[in-house]
Amino acid sequence: MKTSEIKELSTAEIQERIATESDALVRLKMNHAVSPIDNPQSIRASRRTIARLSTILRQRQISETK
Repeated sequence: MKTSEIKELSTAEIQERIATESDALVRLKMNHAVSPIDNPQSIRASRRTIARLSTILRQRQISETK
């Protein structure tokens, strides 16, 4: 998910996406620990998506307090 796509989402949608991506990341890590997954880069991509979502959410929180 690109940053431009994330900026179009509402705050509630971003929080929902963070929760879903976190759950997916946990499942990916669990599956990878049991047996190697086909594309281990998907773990990295998921982490980066969560980071992007969290960054935009934090920027919004900071801009609201100003």
